[in-house]
Amino acid sequence: MSEDTSSDHKFPEQLSDILLVLDKEKKKIRAVKGMSEEGELETVAPTKKNQNQFMRVDKHGDFISNFFSNFYSQMKDPTHFSFFKVPKALAVETANKIQKHLKVPTKEGSQLMQQYEATAGKDIKQENHKTMKTKQKTTQAETNGYRYQPEQIDWETMSNLGLSKEHLEKKNLLEPLLKGYKTNQLVPVSVNLGTAVLRMDARLSLQQNKEGKVIGAIHGIRKEPNLDFPFFGHEFSKEDKENLLKKGNMGRVVDLTNPKTGETIPSIISLDRLTNELVALRTEWMKIPNEIKGIALNEAQKQTLQEGKSLHLEGMISKKGTQFNATVQFNADKRYVEFLFDRNNVQKQVQDNQQNRTHEVPKTFRGKELTDGQYEKYKDGQTVYVSGLTDKKGQKYQGYITYNKETSKTGFSFKKPNKIKEQAQPTEAYETQKAVNSEGKTNETTKNIKKPLKSGEKNPDSKEPQEQRQTPKAPAKFNGRKM
Repeated sequence: MSEDTSSDHKFPEQLSDILLVLDKEKKKIRAVKGMSEEGELETVAPTKKNQNQFMRVDKHGDFISNFFSNFYSQMKDPTHFSFFKVPKALAVETANKIQKHLKVPTKEGSQLMQQYEATAGKDIKQENHKTMKTKQKTTQAETNGYRYQPEQIDWETMSNLGLSKEHLEKKNLLEPLLKGYKTNQLVPVSVNLGTAVLRMDARLSLQQNKEGKVIGAIHGIRKEPNLDFPFFGHEFSKEDKENLLKKGNMGRVVDLTNPKTGETIPSIISLDRLTNELVALRTEWMKIPNEIKGIALNEAQKQTLQEGKSLHLEGMISKKGTQFNATVQFNADKRYVEFLFDRNNVQKQVQDNQQNRTHEVPKTFRGKELTDGQYEKYKDGQTVYVSGLTDKKGQKYQGYITYNKETSKTGFSFKKPNKIKEQAQPTEAYETQKAVNSEGKTNETTKNIKKPLKSGEKNPDSKEPQEQRQTPKAPAKFNGRKM
């Protein structure tokens, strides 16, 4: 599916279980939905209608790496609850049997509860102290809204892409990455292939590979979304295409096929408005809020959003306290319910964003990294002197660079321009060096040279750069006294 979808779902449906929880005081059995940002348990009634909201855990994995052990370890009174790990296909039926047993206890009911009861003790014993501490740290971060740790990222590889931890932090891009989201803006990325360098604007995200290593994913810009070919087995209808291009969301749930496992996955599909990438999200991972801007949603409204459809709401309250009306819809790319009142033509918006987006000014020029002082002047459009540049034959040279904000291009001059945005012509000596060393050109004077010209040389016989040669001194004037 898209990177967002596949990275979120580590195990097929037939290899997953559902987590049920019993509130011993209320004697009520519920299905675990997840954990709120405040660290509180979220549950739903264990009915077929709510199956898409059930939280799933790895059937064969150790619990310490899943939600259960983390929640259990944080509970103020863990004895107040009991948990049951049940196969998804039996979840609703088992929940009903346990609920009946709570009202009218039976031997079969007790055996059923013992069969599926999950306790922290037996699972924690499977881990040594060091492993347990590491995994608890990870799950604690996930509970606080973070899926990844900064130390999990291969910063050396990120540096090869022209990215650093400090740069991402400065641009406020690191936090959404650690939370499992894409960057909310395009980032300039450079990929050095040895024989070629690829530069592009892209959104970034973090994913885990098969070995569990956290890697960076690059979401490059597409000229247009690919809607004429099947998307994980789904062929787009005319209405699907219109909805994606106009609203950014397809507006319905469809079954997609995981090519690796063959699993059928009910999902919604949206369009990444910055890159034109199609993004799918499993319906079971959709989190529908109970309230939107002061409007409490009823079950019918929640179901409408759960099905990927749009919903018109009136009387919502803005941050300024004013009432407004708008249409809302769940967006698979953003993973939350968004407002659609300004989405009349998403495709035009994408094109406008691509044409008008602000390109980040590079901090390096021809392999030379600018100092902070140089960079501030450079990106402001001022002319900056740069030394230590190297041509293709390894000879040093220097000059002046000026960044043009309108064209997002850099002008170079061997002499300081008279005006900030005016590019001066290089001197004859430096033109010769560039032509011979970097472009392979020669003239009568330079065609037989066997070594590269140095900075400012016009020919190999030059004893020193032409610009440094001193002109003959004029004869001294007679300073006689006027009679």
